[in-house]
Amino acid sequence: MRIKEVIKEKGYTQKEFAEKLGMSTVGLAQIVAGKPSYTTLEKIAAALGVEIWELLVSKDEIVGKFRTLTNGSKENATCPHCGKSINIKVE
Repeated sequence: MRIKEVIKEKGYTQKEFAEKLGMSTVGLAQIVAGKPSYTTLEKIAAALGVEIWELLVSKDEIVGKFRTLTNGSKENATCPHCGKSINIKVE
């Protein structure tokens, strides 16, 4: 889970981001340390302006996996947290 990392990348402290979400710092810390629901992940992703998958894996991890693909090749990626398919455009 990369929630804490993405919060920092976006320039927030955990306290500032918790306030943005209207929750306590302790509540946010519990979410970051636990297994948030899909609805909670949606809320966090929207507040950070990122896709849900970016809270789970880094772009570098995804790009590294697909670096060897040629144009037109397709490979399915799966979210390591929820098991859903991830659609990725590699340029």
